[in-house]
Amino acid sequence: MYQFTLWVLIGLFLAMSALAQTPALTPISPGKPTASVRPSVLSSPSPSASPTTEDLVNSLGSADLQAVITLLKSNFTNPDAITDTELNRATVEGLMVRQPRGVMLLPGKASAPAEPPSPFYSEIIGGHIGYLRLGSLNGANLQALDKSLSNFAGKKVDALVVDLRSSPATSDLALAAEFAKRFSPKGKTLFNLRKPAGRQDRVFTSDRDPAFRGLVMVLADGDTAGAAEAIAAALRFYDKALIIGQSTGGRAAEYSDLALPGGKILRVAVAEMISPEGRSLFPDGIKPDLPVEMSMADKRQIFQLSGEKGMGPFVYEAGRPHMNEAALLAGTNPEVEAAEAAQQRRGRAPEKPPAHDPVLQRALDVVTSLEVYQKR
Repeated sequence: MYQFTLWVLIGLFLAMSALAQTPALTPISPGKPTASVRPSVLSSPSPSASPTTEDLVNSLGSADLQAVITLLKSNFTNPDAITDTELNRATVEGLMVRQPRGVMLLPGKASAPAEPPSPFYSEIIGGHIGYLRLGSLNGANLQALDKSLSNFAGKKVDALVVDLRSSPATSDLALAAEFAKRFSPKGKTLFNLRKPAGRQDRVFTSDRDPAFRGLVMVLADGDTAGAAEAIAAALRFYDKALIIGQSTGGRAAEYSDLALPGGKILRVAVAEMISPEGRSLFPDGIKPDLPVEMSMADKRQIFQLSGEKGMGPFVYEAGRPHMNEAALLAGTNPEVEAAEAAQQRRGRAPEKPPAHDPVLQRALDVVTSLEVYQKR
């Protein structure tokens, strides 16, 4: 009862702050909830010695909470703002603010366009490092993964970079677990699905030998969501993989879509994923071992272009033109030509630098460093 009243009060403060405009509840995207931070009403700038509004609300006891609501109903200048309906709206809004990844309000299944699946992609970088972008965790991409791992085995690939930065949440957790089985030892737990008390947990275990046993690096960011976060945790635990990039999406949970009488959908996290070492992955996600910042726009542009150009052009910088034997025979000087071209460009608008993937570059640098160390 105390927690429920607390949520009512916090939600009420939110509703009161925007009373003059009386906005309707904004539907939250099913793929990426937007309320990832608390509104400014809860975190408005204040002197370091002064408590915030949230601190003050959290400090109220049950009697004070009830008193606030009673006093507002009888004293507030606009009585229509403190009706039971507004209190219920404030409760729902407050819950979505406090649990942005666990409670979402959707406009309805009919009006929610389905996101196209993210494709699988692979290549060999530097002659011996396999790069795997798993994409959506679906059946077609699982088959593509098996084919790539089989090809890698015949080409002496001794290190893998598993890119999970385009692996959104999926509802088929059993299929998602199949991806983790390709890298995890047989008989080991991949992840648990822990449900509320009184309900039986679901355990996902590997029933096959891994298809790769070498060095593994994992790339992740905010687009790494749901079961992809559990895969990253399993690879870090069993393969000692380093996770490079940014924090994952914090949506490692099983969701249920509950229909509301008016046609909208209430999406609720009903079970949380637990890593092999017993740590909950929801709602905080996974923090990277090596943080590397990169804009989502640059990443998606690179992924779109990589099908034609490969990932190499976005990792390795182009070499500076220099004098060589062919230039001497032709009577030209590449260094002078490059300098003249740069001089001509100075009067123009500055060119946008080429897209660059610092996350993948960091992973390749780590692999190379470990190889140099092992050969000493």
